[in-house]
Amino acid sequence: MAAARRQNPGRRARTVGRPRAGKADVRANLIDAAIGQFIRVGIRATSLRVVAEAAGVTPAMLHYYFGDKQQLILAVVEERLLPALAPMRAGVAAADGSPDELADLFVNGIGAVVAAHPWLPALWVREVLCEGGALREHMFRHAIPQVPQLLAQRFATAQAQGRLAPDLDPRLLVVSLVGLTLFPAAGAPIWRQMFEADDLDEDALRRHTLALLAHGMGARRRGRRSARRRPR
Repeated sequence: MAAARRQNPGRRARTVGRPRAGKADVRANLIDAAIGQFIRVGIRATSLRVVAEAAGVTPAMLHYYFGDKQQLILAVVEERLLPALAPMRAGVAAADGSPDELADLFVNGIGAVVAAHPWLPALWVREVLCEGGALREHMFRHAIPQVPQLLAQRFATAQAQGRLAPDLDPRLLVVSLVGLTLFPAAGAPIWRQMFEADDLDEDALRRHTLALLAHGMGARRRGRRSARRRPR
């Protein structure tokens, strides 16, 4: 064996998770298959065998690329979730505008993430938001503190400068923004069926959210003011 290695010094030991040239697509397809199963039945209920079957490969190949289930989950976080959120995180970190501009940046950022990665809202609800979600700890450690906390700090600064309404809580404002973006995206199959609204795509949802933040229910408030001004 040692003689064989000396005769072939270019030979390398096979390592888990580091595909050779030409095999990156196989690894990517396996991660995609895993995400599909995670969304359908949840991470805890998904076995490596089921992922392998969905990808059309043997369990041995899945073990070759990832070793075990925990390494597969880590690959989903590091190679899908974090890169998907990276552009929005960078945009928020670099922004130094008004509260309205920060809110628009978040809404547009989430819209771009969902358009590029339609699987993310459902995975976020199932595995981060819900109690016992298998990705909650990963996201709290690697992604969540970098965007919501930074936004809350920016909103708090703006409030201290008189640029944000004093009766708003900067932390809850971030919660509201998440509720206006990720929740509707995750529930899209339900409300599209409910309202027979296949015409409402991600871009329509983004425009609606921006209009709601900018104007609220302005027509209703104007109507109430007009009614109060009518002579008796």
